Amino acid sequence: MNTTPLSYKDAGVDIDAGDALVERIKPLAKRTLREGVLAGIGGFGALFEIPKRYREPVLVSGTDGVGTKLKLAFEWDMHDTVGIDLVAMSVNDVLVQGAEPLFFLDYYACGKLDVDTAARVVAGIARGCEASGCALIGGETAEMPGMYPPGEYDLAGFCVGVVEKSRILTGAAVCAGDVVLGLASNGVHSNGFSLVRKCLERAGADLPATLDGRPLREAVMAPTRLYVKPVLAALQQHPTDAGGIKALAHITGGGLLENIPRVLPAELAAELVQDSWPRSELFAWLQCTAGIDDHEMNRTFNNGIGMVVVTGAQQAEAVAATLTAHGETVYRIGAIVPRGHGAPVRVI
Repeated sequence: MNTTPLSYKDAGVDIDAGDALVERIKPLAKRTLREGVLAGIGGFGALFEIPKRYREPVLVSGTDGVGTKLKLAFEWDMHDTVGIDLVAMSVNDVLVQGAEPLFFLDYYACGKLDVDTAARVVAGIARGCEASGCALIGGETAEMPGMYPPGEYDLAGFCVGVVEKSRILTGAAVCAGDVVLGLASNGVHSNGFSLVRKCLERAGADLPATLDGRPLREAVMAPTRLYVKPVLAALQQHPTDAGGIKALAHITGGGLLENIPRVLPAELAAELVQDSWPRSELFAWLQCTAGIDDHEMNRTFNNGIGMVVVTGAQQAEAVAATLTAHGETVYRIGAIVPRGHGAPVRVI
């Protein structure tokens, strides 16, 4: 029997590399600090105090990953924005209930830790948190030899937000005649990438050099848009009880057709006008390359609309103006109608 001593590093886990990453992360996390943080990165658990301005606070939680978009990040060495995707997928979901994101934790798993790559990813997470007013207060870096191919990693994110109990968005106030607004997406965001990768594979050497004025890789990898601050501002100025925002839908996996019904009463449907928002070169190329119809596009991708806002008809222009003033591109894309025996989302 070989009696040569074996260290954890010999087994494939480099504790020193993990410590080095933590030191790289600390100043990034510090920039995201906000009211309520009592203790963040470094302890066994992070501490957060709910802001005292909430009279009846209700916590809202969300978790998600980035999916197979990471495969392109590995292939193209584009690790700087997938952290933004990770944050956006959770904070945008929490926002749908009307909640203000409070804090975020991440999980980074790999076979062998590359400190530089991991730091690029976490820097993106920190940027996403900072842009969302959300504190990055903890996480886990797991180095697991043999679990992942060299150069690959996986990500998971966890967000907790808070909303006043009386201001929770449930969709119950939605009624026929309400207006459906669409907030422009930044591209594919983080859903549908298994099909995106098939399209890239099918196109082979015939890939377009640019799409929508950006190099192809930048267009495909553009990070998920963070809707938090503009939408929270609009919720503050146009609350449900004043006929303002009645429901929100984050357009993720399942596209427009499967996400909008999640926030509508069963007896109602959303009637969308197909040409009421512009069609990007990116989505046109994906549809042409995949050879799929409009229905399949609308249930696979966000198709240019990353967040849907349902508002009372009389408040629609004011809500749109507030969102526009806070940097969103807003389209009036349809209306709420009685469902009858039809589908919950109809594209006409």
